[in-house]
Amino acid sequence: MDRIAASGQNRGWLKLVVIGILVELYVELYTGGEPSYAQTASTFNQDFRLWSPVYLTVALPSSFLAYMEVSPRFSNDVSDLDQIVLRPALGYELTENLSIWQGYAWVSNYQPSHVEENLVYQQLMYGREVANFAILSRTRLEERWIEHVDGTAVRFRHMLRGMYPLPSAPAWALVVYDEIFVNLNTVGTRGPAAGFDQNRFFLGINRTFSTQFDVDVGYQNQLLNSRSIPELSNQMNHTILIQFFINL
Repeated sequence: MDRIAASGQNRGWLKLVVIGILVELYVELYTGGEPSYAQTASTFNQDFRLWSPVYLTVALPSSFLAYMEVSPRFSNDVSDLDQIVLRPALGYELTENLSIWQGYAWVSNYQPSHVEENLVYQQLMYGREVANFAILSRTRLEERWIEHVDGTAVRFRHMLRGMYPLPSAPAWALVVYDEIFVNLNTVGTRGPAAGFDQNRFFLGINRTFSTQFDVDVGYQNQLLNSRSIPELSNQMNHTILIQFFINL
């Protein structure tokens, strides 16, 4: 699902870029220009992690798409299972470049204690090419039900991804993306607090093996600010990310 064909109209692309900018401004304004994560690196709890998600996208008749994600995540210097995420979804291609999605996710957290989360999400994806640079914008709204937390937490996510194939080796490409997470409400005393939740920045390479299969390998920096899990407040994770894309 992260692999939408690129080319489209500039107007639609600009609208999605504006959305990302507005989210950044929201974070700045909501925190009074002093984001809680704006601290020196030494003030963060830090951990080395490994994520190895598999993404399966299947083209269905009548412009529909099916999607399934299986994502195991390891923490504590890759010694413990931290999370398992299962994320099925159904999408519809509005145009060659634009698609909408409705999905569900089950998240099982094992560290520091076992907590399960169920959520539904709505998603808009837009992709295009600028010269040889493929750009993908993904905007997602999540409604979350977290174990031991009363109420529904609502979270906004926006990811901007770029991929540049190497001219001398077109099967290889440089990949960079950033995704920001913002909680839109405060849920009780144990749930998420409104404002900045986390940010993920990835830098790596992509290897295309066929039209049906390619792989990203690289480094992801993750900043967390989660009051619902005090051990993850002001947390910085250094993650080796190996993600597999299967398109049928």
